[in-house]
Amino acid sequence: MLPALALLTILAPSTALAQVTAAAGYTPPDDTQAIKVGAVVFYDYTYTKTPKTTDSAGNTFSPSVFNVARTYLNVTGNISHRVAFRITPDITRESGTGSSLAGSLTVRLKYGYAQFNLDDWTGNWKQTYIRAGIQQTPFIDAQEGVYRYRFQGTVFVERDGGLSSADAGVTFHTNLPNNYGDFHIGLYNGEGYSKAEINNQKSLQVRGTFRPMPGGGFAVKGLRLTGYYNKDHVAKNADRNRAIGSVFYEYKRFNAGFDYIARSDEASATAAKVNSDGWSVFVTPFFKEKGNGLEGLFRYDSFRANKSLDARQNRTIAGLAYWFPHPGGAATAAILLDFEQVDFKNFTGAGTAPAKQQRIALHGLINF
Repeated sequence: MLPALALLTILAPSTALAQVTAAAGYTPPDDTQAIKVGAVVFYDYTYTKTPKTTDSAGNTFSPSVFNVARTYLNVTGNISHRVAFRITPDITRESGTGSSLAGSLTVRLKYGYAQFNLDDWTGNWKQTYIRAGIQQTPFIDAQEGVYRYRFQGTVFVERDGGLSSADAGVTFHTNLPNNYGDFHIGLYNGEGYSKAEINNQKSLQVRGTFRPMPGGGFAVKGLRLTGYYNKDHVAKNADRNRAIGSVFYEYKRFNAGFDYIARSDEASATAAKVNSDGWSVFVTPFFKEKGNGLEGLFRYDSFRANKSLDARQNRTIAGLAYWFPHPGGAATAAILLDFEQVDFKNFTGAGTAPAKQQRIALHGLINF
């Protein structure tokens, strides 16, 4: 009996130590509930050189305006490490002429969604989640992370390509293992976040982004190849489709990107299909480093609203930005002095060409 007790006395501490060591190697998920509040402000002063405008007294003048183009209030948080949410009211100017609020700053919802994180079950496929509600559409949100100058104006595929940056729907997202890219697919209403759904047709949107050499040298690991497709209908048997191919490149001295978009639209089931296309290129050189100090912005868009007519709208944007240092935290602030010109080519046989547009602006960004 005594030898047995002695043996148990020797073994018990080592057994307990083994149990404690195993437990110490496991870090439980952080389920601390939290809510964060932030804001985004786009402000500007814009002088329109051409076209000129005539006032009620018959005087011709070049318009100028101080403006707050957009303000977001971001409320984000989590219920647990598996359930998160975002609520983002969007304060923007009402431009509809038929509303009593025309010209006023009004509030609408830009984002409002629940996010269900699946990383507990997906292994090396990180940032895997399902979102439901009003949320980002797959392409524009991914591009704006590289472009970074949304406060100057919308990106090409939104401004001329007919895409919305957000919509109501349900989506699935995941990152490819080893940082080779990501995949995002969603089913949306198709009308955009600023409009109500008008029928039973839905927009199926899918984006895949591939990084060919994520572990390569600094000169090659920033390359991304992206394909996107939007299958939608204005009404039953009336197509509203978008296809995009893009190349994004991030380097320590600049970011750059190229988009090509092809569109097909039918106003109704019996209307003729209109095919359109266009392309855009941008580069943002950093004089010091990205997000700190002086940067340049150069962008050129070319859009053909009807491929059978070849009339083109061309946009040129050139500017010099200053990004304020932000030694602590992720908040950013920037100002941009820019020139924008829109001209119209080859309108012979396609109707009267609109007047050339030229604007000089000082744009500002606050993001925290």
